[in-house]
Amino acid sequence: MKNRLLALTTAAVLAVSLTACGSSKTEEPAADNAAEATEETASADAGEKKVLKVAMECGYAPYNWTQPDDSNGAVPINDSSDYAYGYDVMMAKKIADELGYELQIVKLDWDSLVPAVQSGTVDCVIAGQSITSDRLEMVDFSTPYYYASVVSLVKQDGPLADAAGISDFEGATCTSQLGTIWYDICLPQIKDANIQPAQESAPAMLVALESGRTDLVVTDMPTAKAACVAYPDLKLLDFTETDDDFAVSDEEINIGISVQKGNSELLDGINSVLATMTVDDFNSMMDEAISVQPLSE
Repeated sequence: MKNRLLALTTAAVLAVSLTACGSSKTEEPAADNAAEATEETASADAGEKKVLKVAMECGYAPYNWTQPDDSNGAVPINDSSDYAYGYDVMMAKKIADELGYELQIVKLDWDSLVPAVQSGTVDCVIAGQSITSDRLEMVDFSTPYYYASVVSLVKQDGPLADAAGISDFEGATCTSQLGTIWYDICLPQIKDANIQPAQESAPAMLVALESGRTDLVVTDMPTAKAACVAYPDLKLLDFTETDDDFAVSDEEINIGISVQKGNSELLDGINSVLATMTVDDFNSMMDEAISVQPLSE
């Protein structure tokens, strides 16, 4: 019995001794590991700021355009030495800042914008896109970030300069930009119109008018205002206060930000930023973009 008690006592003392030795051997490395982990976490946190990839044409003033420097707060275009600016870039910067993203502008052709969002190549498109039912089948849209009315542009010295409504456009030669409600919905409402092939971009549409290849183009108010700055011989015709205007729904003329279907986290974040802004805020930002747009791209 005594021998057994002695053995148990000896074992207990040995166990305590080993435990104490173990503590002294592992305590310092554990502290070192914790410090290293803290440094790694801090480093990861510093380098893990999420990137918001925003696609646009970078050629659709005043919504977006390309310029050679960072004046007025322009943002570098991905894989390019050029910079992008305009209303869409201003809005993209605000959203990225508010949500804590690093902003990256991706320059794409107009007809590549929706596929890029669908594939996940970019996170969103901020490019003056109307929120149409066709697009809503392919992507999700934010609440409007601009409310734009449909207007027309003609030459000041042209035969349509005094038009008082779209009925005065009867038989006119006309065009607009490819893949827009202006071309697909508005132009067919002109009686006996000679509708030319759609132009691949807004600048191409304006060149067609300026060169005399078409009598009129249909576009939205910001694009028309910007065009009149770049081309002083153009005239803006706005029939919105008449009964002789293009028939379009509010949904079709409202401009939204598109994201991949199901990306509710980003969509909710974008909408939370837009909810803090008013129509006056949108208009003020657009006026600023028009005031600094380049006269030619």
